[in-house]
Amino acid sequence: MIALIFLTAVLTLVCCKLVISRAHKWRLIDTPNQRSSHNVPTPRGGGIGLVIAGSLAGLYLLVTSSFNRYAVVVLIISCCVAVVGLQDDRKPISVRLRLSLHVVLAALLLIVLGGSVEMQRFVENWASRTLIYAFLLLVIVWWINLFNFMDGVDGLAGMQTIFMLLAGAGLLVGLRHQVIADPLIAWMLCVAGATAGFLLLNWAPAKIFMGDVGSNYLAFMLLSFGLLTIRNELISVPTGLAMWAILGAAFATDATITLMTRIFTKKRWLQGHSTHLYQRLARRFGSHSRVTLIYLAVNLIWLLPLAFLCTRIPQWAVGLAVIAYLPLIAVAIMMGAGKPDD
Repeated sequence: MIALIFLTAVLTLVCCKLVISRAHKWRLIDTPNQRSSHNVPTPRGGGIGLVIAGSLAGLYLLVTSSFNRYAVVVLIISCCVAVVGLQDDRKPISVRLRLSLHVVLAALLLIVLGGSVEMQRFVENWASRTLIYAFLLLVIVWWINLFNFMDGVDGLAGMQTIFMLLAGAGLLVGLRHQVIADPLIAWMLCVAGATAGFLLLNWAPAKIFMGDVGSNYLAFMLLSFGLLTIRNELISVPTGLAMWAILGAAFATDATITLMTRIFTKKRWLQGHSTHLYQRLARRFGSHSRVTLIYLAVNLIWLLPLAFLCTRIPQWAVGLAVIAYLPLIAVAIMMGAGKPDD
């Protein structure tokens, strides 16, 4: 497994180097504008390496291990999500079309991975089950887009991905030691390894950005891994949903509070902006790496212990998720997420 993880990191690094050398030819240059957190033209599309390495790792595990058919679906849909992102990187597509494609792809994922048996165990009422699926569809589409919104300073999205995958894998193994041999855990670690390879070139000052192709792919893979851990019964439905929700709380809170603030203050919330909490902090500190380390500290010091408790005291899972989010929401509001600088 270690060799496979190392190879995914190296492959991603090589692909990113190739994209950097061909960025102008492939029209993958991010030119700074008033919303940008950088001030020099920088190659984007490093996510191409993430998609190639992550997909090849999944394909290898599919051929050599006891991966079930659901992994094939994730492999195919994740590539479709990445293609949509790549097209948006090269020539922006309309918001309506992009969201429509995300809804279709998210619905396909839920249809396959929703798991009727598991959901019936969780809630027997058909109407309630339908509402849960509708809510999960909304969550998936929002997560894919908010992850893209949060990819605005060097290293932040890569750090978040590595944290969620390593923490999720570690908590699952701690809960049931035998799952360490599960190919799903290996795939999670390979995607984390690929992201680490990309992060070597994306840490401030970044030599390349992941672009929509990378942020959309990683967001989708994080969601898919979460659903697969539940579908494959590595963790129960309520505990699994709460655990993954806690691990993603820093990103979810920043993006959601920012969006709600802009809606309530009657800003043009569909247009690009630079009022996310992490963007305000980057301007205040004048440092991308410091902001990334702050978010990492929140993940390690606050969210990881709560996610651990969630797996150990499953009857408190929902309450622990609420506890995880409340202080983050308060901090985001107090620090002006969604509001322009004073």
